[in-house]
Amino acid sequence: MKSRTIVLALGVTLALSGCATTKSPTGRGQTLLYSASQMQQMGDASFEEMKKQQKISTNNKLTQYVNCVANRVTAVLPDQSQKWDVVLFDSEQVNAFALPGGHIGVYTGLLKVATTPDQLATVLGHEVAHVLAQHGNEQVSRAQMTGVGMQIADAALGAGGISNKDLYMSALGLGAQVGVLLPFGRAQESEADVMGLELMARAGFDPAQSVILWQNMSKAGGSQGPELLSTHPSNSNRISQLAKLQAEVLPLYQSAKANVKNQCVVPK
Repeated sequence: MKSRTIVLALGVTLALSGCATTKSPTGRGQTLLYSASQMQQMGDASFEEMKKQQKISTNNKLTQYVNCVANRVTAVLPDQSQKWDVVLFDSEQVNAFALPGGHIGVYTGLLKVATTPDQLATVLGHEVAHVLAQHGNEQVSRAQMTGVGMQIADAALGAGGISNKDLYMSALGLGAQVGVLLPFGRAQESEADVMGLELMARAGFDPAQSVILWQNMSKAGGSQGPELLSTHPSNSNRISQLAKLQAEVLPLYQSAKANVKNQCVVPK
């Protein structure tokens, strides 16, 4: 699918969030059992839980830098009514996530691997793309249909205590933190790579740095790789796919970079 078509399709996908069966932004079939409001409740609750569990960084310069990159990525999203909350967690984990409801979490350890604004934008574009493509909804729906998450809907809608929070937090991409793994599938990962690459290019970040970022990722954390790859499996085709897509998104980057007003600089 051509890049200009993908962003247009995002708006259609968001509008169809209440449907049980729909198409992803790249045309892949999806079964979605939960409404946008239900997914937002899950995302909101999960993010609040993460802020209780994880130490939040007090480094103002790093926080401003991460916010700068994240704000530029989210500024090119089709739905500008959604406000995004960005939190930098003080942890050596090489990880980041995005959740329905407009939440982005970044771990300070990621900044040792994603060493440039463009590389950080690669990760954030990828994570935000998971939300836009409703991959969390797919995961929770799959758990529901297989009988694993029969109480998830009650947890999302109930006014009292949240049950099965680990399960749906995992389905929303937080498996490494809660110890329950429902990893995104290869099709979802590939989709997030494609969409994320377009998002970063539209935000004025160099898409060529995406290849370097994933090369860095494959080298980080020893033989097991960093936490990010435990829930975002890197396959042999990822880097080659991103390399092939460079020519398609390069015009988007060249057009956007001339209009970037907010340059993001790595703190010294």
